[in-house]
Amino acid sequence: MVLARPKILSEADGDCVGIERIRGQSPVLLICEHASNALPAVFGNLGLPSEALSSHIAWDPGALAVARNISEALDATLVYQRFSRLIYDCNRPPNSPGAMPETSEIYAIPGNKDLSPEERLARTDSLYVPFHDAIRGLIRDRRARGQDSIIVTMHSFTPVYHGRERAVELGILHDEDRRLADRMLEAAAEAPLYRTERNEPYGPEDGVTHTLILHGLSNGLRNVMIEVRNDLIADDIGQGVMADYLKGLLQQSLEA
Repeated sequence: MVLARPKILSEADGDCVGIERIRGQSPVLLICEHASNALPAVFGNLGLPSEALSSHIAWDPGALAVARNISEALDATLVYQRFSRLIYDCNRPPNSPGAMPETSEIYAIPGNKDLSPEERLARTDSLYVPFHDAIRGLIRDRRARGQDSIIVTMHSFTPVYHGRERAVELGILHDEDRRLADRMLEAAAEAPLYRTERNEPYGPEDGVTHTLILHGLSNGLRNVMIEVRNDLIADDIGQGVMADYLKGLLQQSLEA
């Protein structure tokens, strides 16, 4: 399999960026970096079995569905990556080992082993750069028409990681700017439908706040990262209930 190509996406693959409600009126700008487990055709299956490609190592199950429900409810613009985090994790900078991981939890990823600088650059240019350029462009256009932007990234996490069960159900994550996270945690404490914790099951020290830093902190915009345990959003009902709850937290927090 030849991976070193100037571009890794074919015409049949389509664009790597999905944008919905591009003129949404809400100040909330929803971002879903791990929305899909799809692989560009040139990579085949990366040498992985089907159960790995359908698992949390390839994407954040349920995250896009929840984000879409919130987008519809708030009339909020949604930006998402159309290809798997295994090819490029768009919540990691190009110099991060996690951007194109050789292993993920219990799985070795043969198609990511010993990538050349040219192969890494091709993935960065084809997936990471256009994805974040699209977000920059949206923020710029919104600012030009006098519309605020509040960065909200949507993720999900596995209930069991390296054999350890996770009790937390909903994580509200932040980096140095905790303004929106503080308000959401206060709102969640008033309506404790889920076990909600700050910077769990990950935090800034795990390198998960790249998008918040890139588009939130660097622009002085309020921002938050939401992590939902994926067994809670495994079907339409769970996704709808979670989206409605998060919509309420966001609305209450923004009004405050």
